[in-house]
Amino acid sequence: MKRMKKQFAVIGLGRFGGSICRELYSMGHDVLAVDNDEEKVNEYVTLATHAVQADGTDEKALKSLGIGNFEHVVVAIGDNIQASILTTLVLKDLDIPKVWVKAQNHYHQKVLEKIGADQIVHPEYDMGIRIAQNMASEKVIDHIDLSDEYSIVELLATSKVHNKSLIDLDVRAKYGVTILAIKRGEDVNVSPMPDDLIKKEDMIVVIGHKNDVRRFENEGL
Repeated sequence: MKRMKKQFAVIGLGRFGGSICRELYSMGHDVLAVDNDEEKVNEYVTLATHAVQADGTDEKALKSLGIGNFEHVVVAIGDNIQASILTTLVLKDLDIPKVWVKAQNHYHQKVLEKIGADQIVHPEYDMGIRIAQNMASEKVIDHIDLSDEYSIVELLATSKVHNKSLIDLDVRAKYGVTILAIKRGEDVNVSPMPDDLIKKEDMIVVIGHKNDVRRFENEGL
């Protein structure tokens, strides 16, 4: 199925904003790349639909770029917290439906929440959690927090569950978690059937309360 083309604007072309810009553009979306540094803008001329030098805190400049026509705008301004906050304020005043903002710290997040940022991202913090999860357990391959209580975790199947079916494991009844998919090499079995078998070294994608997922990881695998 063909992916629906969307329009995004990314303000701030550092490592975080730049990687978002490149990925969205490579996925075939329209991307407006904005930074007040001319060198960075020149770097993204071929990595975005449009790359423009502008000050994200300047409402007049953003209006002239047609920023009000974008449904999704990412504020990825680096260490300048004041500029990040002012840019977010401008965007919300322009009624942008979805404003995603990179937060530098807890206090920055609190201010962003108060001024109406729709999604606040902590790249270093989030990545730190994922790395810690991977380091702490040989079974955890990847980890995504859905909220403070729930997460999706990719676990490595051990010989303990080799050749056992989902019926045999009965993980929902025993642990309160749900197996969303089974990955075997390049093959991905989404919404596996009850009689599907799990093999050693399969990747099992599980969703549930963090305590339940941890219990399944420790006891079920």
